[in-house]
Amino acid sequence: MITRIELDNGVRILAENIPTVRSVSIGVWIGTGSRFEKKEENGISHFLEHMFFKGTKKRTAAEIAESFDRIGGQVNAFTSKEYTCYYAKVLDDHAEYAVDVLSDMFFNSVFDETELKKEKNVVFEEIKMVDDTPDDIVHDLLSEASYGNHALGYPILGTVDTLETFNGDALRDYMARFYTGDHVVISIAGNITEEVIDQLKETFSMVKPTTYQHQGERPTFLANTMVRKKETEQAHLCLGYPGLAIGEKNVYALVLLNNLLGGSMSSRLFQEIREKRGLCYSVFSYHSSYQDSGMLTIYAGTAHAQLDELTKSLLETASVLAEEGMTDKELRNGKEQLKGSLMLSLESTNSRMSRNGKNELLLKKHRTLDDIVNEIDQVTLSDVNQLALSILKEKPSISLINTTGILPTALE
Repeated sequence: MITRIELDNGVRILAENIPTVRSVSIGVWIGTGSRFEKKEENGISHFLEHMFFKGTKKRTAAEIAESFDRIGGQVNAFTSKEYTCYYAKVLDDHAEYAVDVLSDMFFNSVFDETELKKEKNVVFEEIKMVDDTPDDIVHDLLSEASYGNHALGYPILGTVDTLETFNGDALRDYMARFYTGDHVVISIAGNITEEVIDQLKETFSMVKPTTYQHQGERPTFLANTMVRKKETEQAHLCLGYPGLAIGEKNVYALVLLNNLLGGSMSSRLFQEIREKRGLCYSVFSYHSSYQDSGMLTIYAGTAHAQLDELTKSLLETASVLAEEGMTDKELRNGKEQLKGSLMLSLESTNSRMSRNGKNELLLKKHRTLDDIVNEIDQVTLSDVNQLALSILKEKPSISLINTTGILPTALE
């Protein structure tokens, strides 16, 4: 059972007690990411995430790292388009200690100029690493092609130029705008004591109330093309189709559609393009949901000489699914696969903490597993097939990295 506590300043605490385990996972979720950045500050959400580990008024960067290592715990963070999360997983005996360290990072990070300079170089190297990984960067290119100048098209890491401008004052100003009451959710799952809950309530009551609302501008999906010429061993291709926003009515129909298209080893893309035709090693699809939009993405990488054949096969597989639809057997298998993966994904305290944090931050509601299973069971063959026809018949956005910088003929 999930307990929801809302503090006077707007901070929400989500607690799921699981007395049969000996671990506790704690996440501090903030409702901001690259989607809410100004163009000139692109990458600041991610850089701020890095700087939270670089020293507080009480602890050095080394002491923050050691504080979790010496108790056998884990601490990490990540930034996405629409949220940032700082989290830890520890034995239940160390839960209060973990809250103390995480809150110290949240409230007391000093953003020392020497550490700022060093960490900028770390992120510069991270940007270079991604640029040298074409099967990663091609997805960023697709976002840019699909959303243009909208902030959803910005890279989460930012750019070398924007990163150069960041300083302590810029980070503090950004926190003053976004790291405030209504934008903060604390999610904790595991063998929880009342003392830990009281500690969270007392500590995070110090978060300042929200004064700045940041409802992002609704994006328009663009069927644009971005091609990058680069010396690579493979050509890397992404196709993007307009999807659904978080919480939309047909979201489970789309999840089932994606699983059948390219979300598993039994999917149409995997079986047709890898197993039957042997055109690639990696081919898959996935769906990204945002507050007010979404995108269904197909990715494949292949030898440059096979790019034309691969592209025709991708388009043909998507077209057949759109026109002929899913079969009854595929729908039954897809539902069981989805329910099974859902259940298995919730076997750790960390996954439950993540699920509760994201649901509160993005949906502001929590459904039981029985409710979700019932929603999945209610999806009909017509629901999926109508969605397949409406989505996969759209003209896709395209991103491509290859040695010629030229599109395959099937996409011209």
